[in-house]
Amino acid sequence: MHEAGVFRPDSRLELIAGEIYEISPIGKLHAGCVAALSEMLRDLVQLAALVWVQNPIQLDDYTQPQPDIALLKRREDFYRRALPRPADVILVVEVADTTVDYDRLVKIPSYALAGITEAWLVNLRARRIEVYAEPDAGEYKVAKFYQPGEEFQAHTLPHMKIKVDDVLGQEGESG
Repeated sequence: MHEAGVFRPDSRLELIAGEIYEISPIGKLHAGCVAALSEMLRDLVQLAALVWVQNPIQLDDYTQPQPDIALLKRREDFYRRALPRPADVILVVEVADTTVDYDRLVKIPSYALAGITEAWLVNLRARRIEVYAEPDAGEYKVAKFYQPGEEFQAHTLPHMKIKVDDVLGQEGESG
């Protein structure tokens, strides 16, 4: 459809449960948060995982989201031969300012349904990080919210501890 000209060439799209969604443009606060978090995660995981930034993952034949960040099991080909599948994904991160409802109500459940062990929602508007873990029957059994001043750790990589303030930045950095 993209090649047939149904969508503008610069359209940002993702496939969720067989439906095509147009993704909102990325603003400076969102972009800065993704840059800071991806660098932080690279430092924390080093060669234990591949940090996959704003690239697609293949959940099933009808779902190909583009999380802001995914930590993947390393592969020699860097996923050149095939997109990562759920078994390749250690955790996914969605950063949201204008798309919080879409990410929480559509994307996070699609990750749970695919059996992805852990998903984070960096909620820029509410200034909190939502950590979802332990998928079961299409839902995450664990949901924890972290505020500025707090620190959290990944369920899948418990040695990895992150300060909420380092992810969200300082109040007022939004411009």
